[in-house]
Amino acid sequence: MARPIGVLAGLFFVGAVLWSFLWGVIAYVKEPHAQTAEQYVEEHRPPKPVSYSFDGPFGRYDRAQLQRGFQVYKEVCSACHSLKLVAFRDLEEIGFSKPEVKAIAKNWAVETASINPQTGEAATRKSLPSDHFPSPYANDVAARAANNNAIPPDQSLLAKSREGGPGYIYRLITGYSAQPADLLHRFPDAKTPPMLHYNPYFANLNLAMTPPLTADGQVTYAPGQPKPTVDQMAKDVSAFLMWAAEPKLEARHRAGVAATIFLLILTALAYLAYRGIWAEKKRKGPQIKASA
Repeated sequence: MARPIGVLAGLFFVGAVLWSFLWGVIAYVKEPHAQTAEQYVEEHRPPKPVSYSFDGPFGRYDRAQLQRGFQVYKEVCSACHSLKLVAFRDLEEIGFSKPEVKAIAKNWAVETASINPQTGEAATRKSLPSDHFPSPYANDVAARAANNNAIPPDQSLLAKSREGGPGYIYRLITGYSAQPADLLHRFPDAKTPPMLHYNPYFANLNLAMTPPLTADGQVTYAPGQPKPTVDQMAKDVSAFLMWAAEPKLEARHRAGVAATIFLLILTALAYLAYRGIWAEKKRKGPQIKASA
């Protein structure tokens, strides 16, 4: 008698749990959800499409663009953002010669942290090609003090860690604007606080970073290169940061294409072998063993 009662009690408990869950789902679906300022901006902001030479399975980096992007990083971004996973000698992969890399490392604005061999105290020295790009700040405290209590993110893997990759970086750099009047009318509390800057392509719409590229010609390109408009500079530096995050992208593309071709050939051979084996079986037909 106890067992049937226990089974019924268990079924009742499970049914109650399922009913409460179902009722909660129905209530959630029916309940109107207030739209946030971020959702409203995401629906109404312009798409800002951008394309790169390395898009697609056959894409390749444009070395000239990467060198221009490095120039933008050097003259603009490096004042606040580190590139700690990239070494100076890695620049040879984008077309710089060994003497050029040596000169870039030696003349870098921020020296590499070191130790004085005579006193054992902290010191700095000129960078070598084997050194990684030094941080512009001694520590996080100094970074916060210089950037409205916000630490500028390291840019080594920025293009991989953000949805949209280099396109996100491009849109963020070129997306600064004044807050739309209709946004403030709908969401008065969304007004950008002092010391922050409105950007519809940033997750919470307001960020501490000032617009890094503010005028055409802010960086001077070499003769024969495209005109350094804000749009062009943003595209170039976002391509450079993509290379910093994915230096082996071209090798992966080649390996992927080779693997795809190999699998297609293997599939065709397997299909032909299958057809050959079963064609032979069909020609012979079923064989019935005669009884003695």
